[in-house]
Amino acid sequence: MVRIRGMIGDWPVDLTVELDDSDWAKLGSQLQVSEAPTSPAPAKPVSQDDAVWETTKDLLRKAGQLSGPELLGQLEALTGSTGAGKRLLVRLRHCAEVKVVSGADSPIYSWIDRQP
Repeated sequence: MVRIRGMIGDWPVDLTVELDDSDWAKLGSQLQVSEAPTSPAPAKPVSQDDAVWETTKDLLRKAGQLSGPELLGQLEALTGSTGAGKRLLVRLRHCAEVKVVSGADSPIYSWIDRQP
């Protein structure tokens, strides 16, 4: 038996699906199970937010140093939103690998390599 609960828009959903042994066998035969890899796979971002965050850090890491407006412009292009770009700038301010100093006209974001 499988129970599915949640919402579809404003509508509550509570669905129970009962499967007998032959149904489970049919379902199982449709799934392709591969052997587990012998070495662990490298960690990958689990969500789109994580992927955007990793891309943001890579952008600054490759540039080494960017002014706030220049970095915001690149983040807006990456996310398609000024608001999302500004949220990433705030997140960068609190990132251990990033140093932010006040420049003449705007903040300067610099990547700090923390590896020995």
